[in-house]
Amino acid sequence: MADSVQKVLFVNSEIYPYLPESEIAHIGRYLPQGVQELKKEIRSFMPRFGCINERKNQLHEVIRLSGMNVIIGDVDRPLIIKVASISAARIQVYFIDNEDYFRRKQTYCAEDGTFFADNSERTIFFARGVLETVKKLRWAPDVIHCQGWFSHLLPAYLKKAYKDDPIFSNSKVVVSLYSDTPETPFGPDFAEKAVFGGLGKEDLGFLEDPTGINLAKTAIQYADGIILGSPDIDEELIDCCKERKLPILPYSQKALEDGSYIQAYSAFYDQI
Repeated sequence: MADSVQKVLFVNSEIYPYLPESEIAHIGRYLPQGVQELKKEIRSFMPRFGCINERKNQLHEVIRLSGMNVIIGDVDRPLIIKVASISAARIQVYFIDNEDYFRRKQTYCAEDGTFFADNSERTIFFARGVLETVKKLRWAPDVIHCQGWFSHLLPAYLKKAYKDDPIFSNSKVVVSLYSDTPETPFGPDFAEKAVFGGLGKEDLGFLEDPTGINLAKTAIQYADGIILGSPDIDEELIDCCKERKLPILPYSQKALEDGSYIQAYSAFYDQI
């Protein structure tokens, strides 16, 4: 894809200032701005977690994009799309919302630290919600960059369920790996609930044992390139990337500190 990347879709677990400034949220905020300043078109998505103050951050619903339903486990879940602007960056952020999945005030765990039992369904809803919204936007990304474990199911949907959709026919997937892998396993029916269209249970073999590591392996299985976003990525995941002979952009603390990671990431997009 050398020199052809013009449109980049960012699918983020977290973006600052909507969530506290973690390593993922920081890059979720500044990378899209930097890539846009390199004259590429961008779109950026994240979940509309209930701790995000809609009034303070001026979120509003996009009626023309909302109104679809995502069926998970035979239940119709209404998809609500909201948008807000980061004026200093001149970028918009789209939020995937649903009353059942994203109105609670915590992100991934309850106040007592308990991992939400429906986190698998929430990741399914988020991944499919992003892809369905991009279809409605009629905006064909050259690269889809997934950041954070909450986005890790999207590559499988893209390469299996949406592979024949003209919007995504030329899209490549970059997955950034971080040290955010959940330690608590997901429910045993994760793979079964994730089945949709051309994505069958047989395509989600890693999720027969539905751990955070195996969700990350599922993302790697369908990725076209890997970026190491943390210095301490599990060796099991590094080995999985090498087995697939994927292009890997190594972690660089210096590049993150001086901002040169933006040019490095952009060049990596062109490389894949």
